[in-house]
Amino acid sequence: MELKDLILNFVQVTEKAAIESYYFNGKEDRHGADKAATEAMRESLGKMSISGRVVIGEGERDEAPMLFFGEELGTGGMKVDIAVDPLEGTNLCAQNLPGAICVMALSERGGLTSAPDTYMNKIVVSKDVKEEVSLFNTPKQNLEIIAKSLNIPKSEVNIIVMDRERHIDLIADLREEGAKVHLISDGDINAGIQAALPLTKIHALMGIGAAPEGVITAAAVRILGGQMKGMFMPHTEGSKAKALSLGINLEKEYTEKELASGKNLLVVATGVTSGDLLRGVTIKEDEVHTESIYMSLENSEVVKMQKIYLENN
Repeated sequence: MELKDLILNFVQVTEKAAIESYYFNGKEDRHGADKAATEAMRESLGKMSISGRVVIGEGERDEAPMLFFGEELGTGGMKVDIAVDPLEGTNLCAQNLPGAICVMALSERGGLTSAPDTYMNKIVVSKDVKEEVSLFNTPKQNLEIIAKSLNIPKSEVNIIVMDRERHIDLIADLREEGAKVHLISDGDINAGIQAALPLTKIHALMGIGAAPEGVITAAAVRILGGQMKGMFMPHTEGSKAKALSLGINLEKEYTEKELASGKNLLVVATGVTSGDLLRGVTIKEDEVHTESIYMSLENSEVVKMQKIYLENN
């Protein structure tokens, strides 16, 4: 059995997590929503015929009751590394805002970088950007590369940036050059996938977000043939020590191929609240509707699917 043979099983994992977190939608209980998604994901993965190892999870063993770094999942079988974000956009779900998703990346053993719970500076573009973007460039230089590659004026380049105080200068620089800056409150995996997908309205993701989410984003970007550059930015002495213990070079600009080096990469996601990438969970009488996407490097395919669960079954 190969990873690609279990695609639909993994999609079902994120579907179940999305459905469970949906019941907390708009209830201002981000922790309850995250807990529901995490428990559902762990239960589903635990029943699969795999020897799964969590390389990116909810934290260390002492901090997270389940889906922690190093946790073993499954009933035995193919060795699989798992990077999970059970509910990306906990605040989005809690406040019934667009773009919350349940997402995970998978690979053969050793195919995903183990990232500490710290920050990563990131830039993501699609395969249509022919020249290399770089975090060592200025925002102006990267904007010019994107505009030139896509043969559009800088004023038509759409860039997603997380709405954080640390991005004040980045946002100002991009706007000064005429770019259209789209601010988001949460969800840079979702945004990174949109930036890497060709023919979307989003041309780039820029800025500092979470490092674990950066590895999941890198897996999606690699499958999609896009470009991603990431630099780890520890924000505490503890996270710096953890990064160094994992062999991370804090001066290095990592590519998507280095962050997600596996030959059998798979990324799956299911919408919780409707956004530009995926529709959220909806319930109609006794039917639960979901929309998911999976991306497979091995199969060279990206597939979006809708499913209906019958509640009385």
